[in-house]
Amino acid sequence: MLVNPAYAANSVQQQQFFETISALCGKAFAGKITAGGSEGDGFSGKTLIMHVRECTDKQIRIPFHVGDDHSRTWVITQTDTGLRLKHDHRHKDGSDDKVTMYGGDTRDTGTANMQTFPVDDDSIANFKQHGLTQSVTNEWQMMIEAHTFTYRLIRENRDFKVEFDLSQPVALPPVPWGYK
Repeated sequence: MLVNPAYAANSVQQQQFFETISALCGKAFAGKITAGGSEGDGFSGKTLIMHVRECTDKQIRIPFHVGDDHSRTWVITQTDTGLRLKHDHRHKDGSDDKVTMYGGDTRDTGTANMQTFPVDDDSIANFKQHGLTQSVTNEWQMMIEAHTFTYRLIRENRDFKVEFDLSQPVALPPVPWGYK
């Protein structure tokens, strides 16, 4: 396999990023929208909690609770070419949402503090199939610093960011929909 010398699979930066998040396993943190929030967007005015709930040496599952909506889980996986972010969306009964497991893979090493996940082809096809054409250029970023974890969605006419305070763990939220 030929590897771009500027990009090595599971780079030191990606490994450090992954390990820093893994160190938070079992803890939950409150967040606030710091960009792109608006009334009626489904997020604004609601309690936002991320819970670094399940961690293995290859995967981290982070439920993102929005008020009483426990449908979202971010899944970060180490692959042969870097890191992958997927969004696992479930209904209250645990069944898959029609738009689920979307996301993308890193295309460069990123940094120990930030990784970028451009939308992948499978996600583009799913978005188009369900009339979400505005999402076909999505790019997600996750940033982790000493006291802050940031989740960011960027696309044309949209820059949405939630920052979580890592210095103040909060009570664990309920089990996300579709999990035990």
